[in-house]
Amino acid sequence: MDPADIPNIEAMLQLWMLGMVRPGAAFIAAPVFGAANIPMQLRLVIALAVGVPSVAASGMALPAEGIVSVPGLLFVMGEVVIGLGIGFVLQMGLAAALLAGEAISNAMGLGFASMVDPLGGASSSAIGQFLSMLATALFLAADGHLVLIGIIVDSYVALPPGNAFPSFDAIGGVLRFGSLMFAAALTIAMPVGFILILVQIIMGVIGRSAPALNLFAVGIPATLLAGLVLLGVATPAMAEAIVRVLSDALDAARMFARP
Repeated sequence: MDPADIPNIEAMLQLWMLGMVRPGAAFIAAPVFGAANIPMQLRLVIALAVGVPSVAASGMALPAEGIVSVPGLLFVMGEVVIGLGIGFVLQMGLAAALLAGEAISNAMGLGFASMVDPLGGASSSAIGQFLSMLATALFLAADGHLVLIGIIVDSYVALPPGNAFPSFDAIGGVLRFGSLMFAAALTIAMPVGFILILVQIIMGVIGRSAPALNLFAVGIPATLLAGLVLLGVATPAMAEAIVRVLSDALDAARMFARP
């Protein structure tokens, strides 16, 4: 057997390792995959399963100077930037639901009731966790995780490894989407937050009309009861708004992964 026909195992392993960088970076920043309770070994396996066929389809080659060189460092940096950008845009879409839950919790008087978020590891309110879990469930139900993998695979064709730095238009699109995230959060919280503000105004008028009335004994239970009832009624409307935000986030991630 001709030794030239034997594949270079070391070069192949290096290609696979470089192919894991972009999906691995995306999965670290993306929702669901980047959750604190997802084992790192599982992320590596999924990154390998996505990266190896993408490397074969894109015809990626190692830098001529090798990985341990300036071109090799720029190669890896470009892959990391593209992967983190794709995952970060989707994370902003999920953060809109969490931000909406924080606004509703403050209006209900539950801003002091914070719990540890099992997905992100940070402390968030109970309503914020509810909307965050709802957004995660809707993301998975709409096959958003499969769309994310498709965006990563397509990015190898649109932004070939070695020339993978995003354009200024792509960076500007991410910044514009980030500014719209706050408006999207208010849109999600509007069905419940607006009525809760009216309840607070009514309680304020009652407090001025009857100064002897203890608002802490009446206002907080009334606000909590109204908030819980409104959450049950307005959850379908908020779910539709969350789906639109997640769809916009996927579109923004797809635009980021284009030249």
